[in-house]
Amino acid sequence: MAFDAGIGAVVFLVARLLFGGLLAFQGLNHFMNVDEMAGYAQSKGVPAARMSVLFAGGMLFFGGLGIALGVFPAVAAGAVALFLLISTPMMHNFWAVPEDQQQAEMTNFIKNIELLGATLVFLVLGTEPWAYALGIGLPV
Repeated sequence: MAFDAGIGAVVFLVARLLFGGLLAFQGLNHFMNVDEMAGYAQSKGVPAARMSVLFAGGMLFFGGLGIALGVFPAVAAGAVALFLLISTPMMHNFWAVPEDQQQAEMTNFIKNIELLGATLVFLVLGTEPWAYALGIGLPV
């Protein structure tokens, strides 16, 4: 399924820009709020919390840009998927928090699972040519 012409290519571009752009923004948010995020990560038992937040921010930022721009999109989506697979159960373990925190953690857990599903779509589509992409790391 190549997205190389027509309205489908334009819609796919908009989807890439929205999805990838928001992931990249979330990555930037990790850098802009590293102290707060590291404190939260530490409260969840994340080892080397500050470095983990910075590394996760990099995965989200570069993964999001890769998806948005069509630069090594399978690698980019793989990085985001890896981030979500590791961080979701660790950071949003709704089953192990006090009752007054369960709803918020469950909401974030479900959101991340939804993002993981979308990321897996981009991972699979990263093996196909993309229109309106920089094309670096995409098949011809």
